[in-house]
Amino acid sequence: MYKHVDWDDPGAASVQAHYAKDPNHQAEPGPGDILSARLDGLVVRVRVKAHVEATSIGEVVALIDPATGERKKSHGKLALGDTVRLPDDRRAFEPQPDDAAQAPDD
Repeated sequence: MYKHVDWDDPGAASVQAHYAKDPNHQAEPGPGDILSARLDGLVVRVRVKAHVEATSIGEVVALIDPATGERKKSHGKLALGDTVRLPDDRRAFEPQPDDAAQAPDD
């Protein structure tokens, strides 16, 4: 059984929108691929078991707070090991550290 998840809208971090105009990109994930999405601001990594009709089915393998890097075992009703459905339009790039925060002090 799949755990129902109301994924965050990826907005500017949308994987699908980023690759929409790239004819060389293979948009369909395969078994074993790790995908990212957002849930309540957390990064959720999903290991793909199958991809059917623009939706990946897989296991939650990480829940990460992007602000601190802290890994969690659960968030709300979602936990590591849960099987979820991740629509392609909800896949999101993981946030990168702010470049300004990494600038050396003068």
